[in-house]
Amino acid sequence: MNELTFCELREKEIVNVNDGKCFGKIIDLALSCNGRVLGIMAPGDKSLFKSFGSRDALFIPWQNINKIGDDVILVNLPSGNFPMG
Repeated sequence: MNELTFCELREKEIVNVNDGKCFGKIIDLALSCNGRVLGIMAPGDKSLFKSFGSRDALFIPWQNINKIGDDVILVNLPSGNFPMG
């Protein structure tokens, strides 16, 4: 797969290769002003973050994406270290 649309990307599950955690499906892309993809946004843990009033999305930097397959997007995030968007 060399080229994908956002519609194709958002159908794939995001899985962390370090601990096997599934983050769900892409909800948004982060782009630079030049149009470069900076990362993807995944659903956050609403039960944990709702009480703090912060956004409920997880930002995954593009450089942390290992592989985009037919059904999943494999990411490499250290266990428990999830940057919030």
